[in-house]
Amino acid sequence: MRTSELAALAGVTIRTLRHYHQIGLLEEPGRSADDYREYDVRHLARLLRIIRLTELGVPLAELPEVLDDPDAAADLLDRLDEEAAAGIRRLTSRRAVIAVLRQHGAMPDLPPAAVRYEAVLQAATAADVAPDLVRYEREQLALLAHLVGEAQTAALTRTLAQLAPLTDGSAEVLRRFAALGPDTPDDDVERLADEMTERYRPLLDALPDVEIGHAGAPLLAEYVEQTYNEQQVRVLRAFEERVRSG
Repeated sequence: MRTSELAALAGVTIRTLRHYHQIGLLEEPGRSADDYREYDVRHLARLLRIIRLTELGVPLAELPEVLDDPDAAADLLDRLDEEAAAGIRRLTSRRAVIAVLRQHGAMPDLPPAAVRYEAVLQAATAADVAPDLVRYEREQLALLAHLVGEAQTAALTRTLAQLAPLTDGSAEVLRRFAALGPDTPDDDVERLADEMTERYRPLLDALPDVEIGHAGAPLLAEYVEQTYNEQQVRVLRAFEERVRSG
């Protein structure tokens, strides 16, 4: 049979056949008088064995040993079973995460531990708070979840969602913060820092302690410096100083 016939019978492409020849998995057949490859049923049988093994997940590099050494099969099956079980666990975990995100109507990029905070983020979007601020909040949640772990992130965002639902007043504060720029007077910067302190200090006092670690704090600080403009950074620093001073 010709190359195209063998490929059709086995359900593979001609390119796949040529690759198997190149790496030595499938022996090159003889050629006809007009220089076409001529395969026989033994080529088909070996090709079907190769296909079966690749469908089980055997890497191509290991196929020659398995094909030619029956004793290697037992160890191989044990390993393939372990890999399949691990894959099932990963997929089961992934489906559980997807279910949680769907349940809370959360964006797929939100850490599962922070899904309860999705309502606040969506409320900010609906209230026409600057889209950049909402995106920055999502990015900081991703950083936080990575730095402090799922449990601490869940505790923090659960408390935030309960105690800090977006109100008209807080939405207006966020809009003013988003509008800060080079032309913002110093008095406005200080006034906004004062208002944020008055509004959010009680919330901060109620938040659970989160251990960010020595490496985490500089990363979060660097994110703030690189993301917000100069006046916004000034407000955040002034807010932090006021909260620390009590």
